This record gives sequence, C-alpha cells and structure tokens, in this order.
Amino acid sequence: MNVLYWHLIHHFVKQNYRIIKLTELQNEIWLESFQHKAAPLIRIVRYDVDWSSWLQRDIEYTGRVVEQLRKRYIMRSIRVLNIYVTTYPPVDDWEFLVAKPLTFGGKNETVLHTIVLYQANVEQSLQKIGEMTATKIEVSAFALENESYDELEQLKQKTLLLAREQNEKEKQLFEYGKPFFTYLFIVAQVLMFLFLEWKGGSTNTRVLVEYGAKFNPLIQQGEWWRFLTPVFLHIGFFHLLMNTFALYYLGTTVERLYGSFRFFIIYLFAGFFGTLASFLFTSSVSAGASGAIFGLFGALLYFGTVYRHLFMRTMGMNILSVIGINLLFGFVVPGIDNAGHIGGLIGGFLAAGIVHLPKHRFAAKQLASLAFAALILISGIYSGLQKHSSEDVKVTIGLAQHYIEKERYERAYRLLKSIDDAGMYKAEVDFLLSYIQIKRGDITTAKQYLLSAVETNPRFHEAFYNLALVYLDLKEYANAEKAAEAAVSLQPENEKYKQLLSDIKRFAE
Repeated sequence: MNVLYWHLIHHFVKQNYRIIKLTELQNEIWLESFQHKAAPLIRIVRYDVDWSSWLQRDIEYTGRVVEQLRKRYIMRSIRVLNIYVTTYPPVDDWEFLVAKPLTFGGKNETVLHTIVLYQANVEQSLQKIGEMTATKIEVSAFALENESYDELEQLKQKTLLLAREQNEKEKQLFEYGKPFFTYLFIVAQVLMFLFLEWKGGSTNTRVLVEYGAKFNPLIQQGEWWRFLTPVFLHIGFFHLLMNTFALYYLGTTVERLYGSFRFFIIYLFAGFFGTLASFLFTSSVSAGASGAIFGLFGALLYFGTVYRHLFMRTMGMNILSVIGINLLFGFVVPGIDNAGHIGGLIGGFLAAGIVHLPKHRFAAKQLASLAFAALILISGIYSGLQKHSSEDVKVTIGLAQHYIEKERYERAYRLLKSIDDAGMYKAEVDFLLSYIQIKRGDITTAKQYLLSAVETNPRFHEAFYNLALVYLDLKEYANAEKAAEAAVSLQPENEKYKQLLSDIKRFAE
C-alpha cells in the first residue's frame, strides 16, 4: 500500500498539484491546485486504520483545518478530497462516515469528501478518485503486488523532484525582471525635490505649480503634461521619504514580476490615472507619486486574479491590508488626495491587464482592459474640461501675480480668465486684468475692469488710484480727479495718492 500511496501523490503532482505539506514521517500529504475546480485541495494519509472512532475524529479534524484555510484565503467555498490509504478497513462499522460528504462552516461552505482505499477496493476507489478529480489514474497491479524498497524510494525521489521543479517554476514568476526603472524613478523624484528646494521650496505652492504640479486651471488651459509631471514632484521631505520607501519596496517587486518595460507602462499609466482622478474630484494643487504607487498595488491585485491562490499564499493578505489602511487613512485625515490614490489603483490594475504578465497572452482580456481604460480616459478628460469647478481662486490669483511680475502677461491673463466665479476675489481679479490691459496698451478695456473692481469693492484704494491714472491718460480730468479723491479719502496718509490728486488739479486748470 506504500507504493499505491506514492503513486497517488506522483499522479497528482503530474497533474500540477502542489505539495503544501508533507509530514516528517511522509505519511500525510496535502496538495493544492485551484486550476482543478472539482477538487482544489487533496489530503492523502497512509495509515492502517483500526477503529472507526479514530477515522471519525480525523475526518472532523480535517474539516476544521480546511475551514480555517478557506477563511484565510477568503474563499466563498471549497471542495476537499480526503483519502486514507490503509491495508484493511476499520474492524467496526465505518461506511456511514464516508457515505456522503461532510460540510463545515455557517453556510456549509466547506465540503469534505472522504474515500477509504484498502486492498479489497483499490480498483473501485481509484475509479471514484479519478471521477472526482476529472483525471485518469493508472497504477499497474504488478507494481502493487511486488513492492520493493528500492522501487518505493525511486518513486518517492521522482515525485519529490517533480514537485521541486514545479516550485522552482513558481519562484521564477517573481524573478522575471530586474529592477531598473524603479531606481531611475527614485533618482528622478529625489533630483526634482532638490531642484524645487533650490527654486524656492517644495512646499511653496507657486514653485510647485510653476514646475508641473497638478493645477486644474492650467490643465484646462491645455497644459496636458500636468497629468504626468506631478508624479515626480513631492511636497516636503516627509512626503518624499514615504513615497520613496514605498516605491523602493513595491517597485522592485512589481518590476521583477512584470519586467522593466511593462513596469514602466504600469507606473506612468497609473500616475496619469491618479492625476486624472484628482483633476476630476479635487480642485487643490497636488503632487506626488502616491497615485502611481497605488497603481503598483493595482498591478499586484491583477497578478492575484491570474494566480489567485499563489497571491493569497505569498503576499495577498498583506497587500489587501495595506491598501485598506491607506484608503481609510485618506478618508479620515484631511488634506490627502484620496481621489488620486483610488484613480492610481484603478489605473495600475487596468494597465496590468493591458500588458498582462510575461509569457502570458490573453487577447480578449487585454483588449477589454484597453477599451475600458480608453473609455475612462476620454470621458474623464472631457468631463474635467467641461465642468465649472470652484477652483482655489486665491492660489490662481497668486500665480497670476507671479506671472505678471515676470512680465508673462499672456499667461497671467489666460489664468485669470479661467476663473469661473471669483466670488469675494472678483475685485482683485478685475484689478489684475486691468493691469495686464494697461501693459498691453488697451487703456479703454483697462478702464472697464477698474470700474468693475471699484463697483465690487468701493474701498479698493489701489483700484481708484489706477483708475485716476487711466482717466488722466484719456484726458478725462474730471473723472480722474474724482477717482484720485476717492483714493485719498480711503488712504489719507498716502503721499503718492495726494501727489497724484494735486497733479490732476493742476492739469485740469
């Protein structure tokens, strides 16, 4: 019966079952293969059973172990084949124990089929096992009747060698590529951080926007590169440190799984998706590799759909836990761009579906992923361009002022005109627009903006002062005098205002 026991093991290993446990005495083995839906988990025991009470206890023990495995791997249900290889059956009544499968769990999620294989029922039992596993088991009667130690050892070694080769193939899945782009992206984001610090500080909103942060008004003005450039920018040293560590650990894993070229596509695609989601759902300035990093989580989740059990056995629970904790943290703590995280997660999953795993081809699935991703991209960009968002007007005005100081008037003008509803900042926006028109030489339009500014805010003394200058240039001396008087009344100690009023009166005489 020892030869039969190892013949069964060898048969299932050849059918791509993986040995997950072999006892020290080699008399109990657990095998798994979730490619075989009829019996994804098989337990084979070589033990000469004497009494049915032992058999009953062992069956119940097996059921409890499998139920724990089912919960651990988050499986809805599982079918298990439990085989006992014994010389003789129990001496007392035992058939009722295996007459029908036992079920475990609150909703009978675990189904345990038991077969007792002994000398007198080998042929019938092997046929039943073959039917339950959808395989054909061939064991010669001669081999069973002429057991020898040497033949048994050869069969063991042959079986264990085959199992070892399968394990090596499994390990190779995690060693397909060597990290290259991971390190390149790390270097890029560190260099960009140092560059931002040199230019005025990585926490300075103006500096961030100037060098590529996600800023909705500028994206709407046609600066499409801002869907990607935020991936390489970070706001403060702690932000850089956390994302660099995350990229190092996740990036090296994903790049080894998918290879460098696929990793490059997944990372940038996820980063684009993360920025797109942020563009759609948040108006604030944002930057960071978090969306792309969540995309690496998405790529690992996709790996889990292809190698579900391998994923759950190796990294699955850790990955799911980290994703859950990070998303929950993002919902609870203010200031975190959770939309970007979720967008990156989805983008990484879809990108992995498009490029698929190395040495795998699944054209239908890849095309479906590509089509779905294209649909999201097109509809997302269109929606983002059409929406009337309440942007952070204060940041927009500050950036426009910066462009005016740099004499980049056209850029400042387009930025200010992108504001749909300036609200309490309307007078300030009109004031800046008037200044730009003055620099352009369009005094008439500048006058209209200044009139709107003082109408919105009658205490805007700078606007009255500039309006007086505009009227003076247009030789409307009476209006210029009124505007200058308003400026002086609001700021009586301002010598510049008083001097202008005096000059206007002299011109009017």
